[in-house]
Amino acid sequence: MAGTRDAILDALEELTADELKKFKLKLQNAPMRDGYSRIPRGALQRMDAVDLADRLVSCYLEAYAAELTAQLLRDMGMQEAAEQLQARSRARGSGAPPAGMEASALRAAAVSAPHFMDRHREALVRRVTDVSGVLDALHGRVLSEEQYQAVRAEATNQDKMRKLFSFAPAWNLTCKDLFLQALRDTQPYLVDDLEGR
Repeated sequence: MAGTRDAILDALEELTADELKKFKLKLQNAPMRDGYSRIPRGALQRMDAVDLADRLVSCYLEAYAAELTAQLLRDMGMQEAAEQLQARSRARGSGAPPAGMEASALRAAAVSAPHFMDRHREALVRRVTDVSGVLDALHGRVLSEEQYQAVRAEATNQDKMRKLFSFAPAWNLTCKDLFLQALRDTQPYLVDDLEGR
């Protein structure tokens, strides 16, 4: 995985600040293959080249991440950079997925590392102070009206967070990313502190 990631990183590090900003904008609007979701806009805006390369590979796997990056570079008129990326990623053996592995199975393997909300569950239960802001962001997108009201009915912030986490086993990666984005929007310093660990 490091070979393709490094090839993507090298291509992104060649971009100027304005070009990297344009790349992120194109990434946000690019059509995705079935089974893949977009990187949340708020998270994307804060990423430097290193973070973006890591996120591309973790979200889209080696081959698709390299293909997508090359396509976006071409869309920006950077054909030479796109060709160099594809040549380097092919040379490092990132090619096609192993025979018999479906894209969904590969995606599942890529996201097998625990999500932010799973890694920091205990700290989030203890430390989230603006539960209402998080709930409002998730209402109708991740939480049904019934779930929203059930969480709001709890007496303390900690109990509300525990109730919210009780619904999480049914969430997919997109739901978890929306939860993380809601936290970034309402309590950015808490997220920064936890991500720094």
